[in-house]
Amino acid sequence: MHEFGLVAGILDAANEAAAHAHATSVLEIHLKIGVMTEAVEEALVFAFEVLSEGTLCEGAKLDIEMVPPRSRCLACGHEFEHDRFHRGCPACDSLATELIAGREMLISSIEVDIPDVIPSGQDSRATADASGEEGAGDPAPSCI
Repeated sequence: MHEFGLVAGILDAANEAAAHAHATSVLEIHLKIGVMTEAVEEALVFAFEVLSEGTLCEGAKLDIEMVPPRSRCLACGHEFEHDRFHRGCPACDSLATELIAGREMLISSIEVDIPDVIPSGQDSRATADASGEEGAGDPAPSCI
């Protein structure tokens, strides 16, 4: 069950980002997981519940978007969605295709609870979403 390893990495990143933002807790984590990773959504949720105990992520909601496989035909350029096993081009029947979506594993955003007052001596920085765009450091909850 490789989901525990995946979730351990997700929790490391989320806890680090939340601590950096001086958050008191993580409220929600949004993930995009490609179907071709063969990660099982229910196993990810279970692993998250088990591994998040005692961390800033404990009790957070895990929102998972499963991304379907999408390929491009190298012969005719047609792009198409498919299942895990049938990657032949429906336009020209070529088997020469490349996978362009469906293997991603990314944290698209993390929503945290940030206190109104940051303890003295700590850096108060603006938060950033998963795209790296800085926010205004609005009161909780915030996305980082």
